[in-house]
Amino acid sequence: MRRLQGGEYYGLAVAQMRAESRAVDDELLAHISPAHSENVNYHGTINVEVDTELAKLAPAGYRPQRARRREQR
Repeated sequence: MRRLQGGEYYGLAVAQMRAESRAVDDELLAHISPAHSENVNYHGTINVEVDTELAKLAPAGYRPQRARRREQR
């Protein structure tokens, strides 16, 4: 499930970037993988207030994307 969720958010981010007329190279995207596990706790439990987390979701059911960082010069 983790891989699928990450991949879906990558798709949303790419769609947003393209909607902002930013160039996103499909060939480069072929080398990006959502298969990471740094943020997964395999050896313990996490208590989550489900109603609180669900209230944070956007109407489409996704977490809001972070605002783009301003480029530093």
